[in-house]
Amino acid sequence: MTDTTPEVPATATEASTGFDLDDFEVRVLAVLIEKSFVTPDTYPLSVNALLTGCNQLTGREPVMSLSESTVLGTLQRLAERGLVTQRHQANARVSKWEHQIRLRHSLTPPMQAVLTILMLRGAQTVGEIRARCERMHAFASPADVEDVLERLGDKGMAIQLPKAPGTKEARYTHLMSGEAAAAQHQHAFDTSSEGGAPRGSRVSELEEEVRRLRQQVEWLTSEFEAFRNEFK
Repeated sequence: MTDTTPEVPATATEASTGFDLDDFEVRVLAVLIEKSFVTPDTYPLSVNALLTGCNQLTGREPVMSLSESTVLGTLQRLAERGLVTQRHQANARVSKWEHQIRLRHSLTPPMQAVLTILMLRGAQTVGEIRARCERMHAFASPADVEDVLERLGDKGMAIQLPKAPGTKEARYTHLMSGEAAAAQHQHAFDTSSEGGAPRGSRVSELEEEVRRLRQQVEWLTSEFEAFRNEFK
């Protein structure tokens, strides 16, 4: 299918200063985008549902423990940036929130999916991104993921990191917190890699098994959340 989403020029402020979201803003915005894909029947999200999504134990790196007041404050800051809006529905008992990143930055669904995974899970390889995006957008090939990463890079939203010692594949990270934050995360990863044990084939097999199991747990968790939200 041909991508017909129009390109909207970045504002002068965005072009000159880039993005500088804090960790809480990154998490709240990413969860709103994720849930718009995986639980469309319960989207937009109430603050309670958003809080649950932010504090999930699966599919989140790092795991956080945000309070309701923190989420509310974060939503207000994101609203001031034009990245989220509050929706008042006539038959709803509580107000709900939705993201506006698609309109504000002209992001296609594949671009939204890749950016969201990077925001939720940190730096990843093309293969990891493709696997973890599956519930939001199914990529036909690694090349399709690379194309989206390149387009996000053109918008100043993602970047390829230098390969860490002993690794074969390049990793990518988001720039929604700025280049300084991305460089800091890369340094932390490089430091931990240097002190780690060599990765043999058995370790790779175990990592793949863990990845597969985590995907299953993420799917079950999302299904349970959707079921529970029907009774809220």
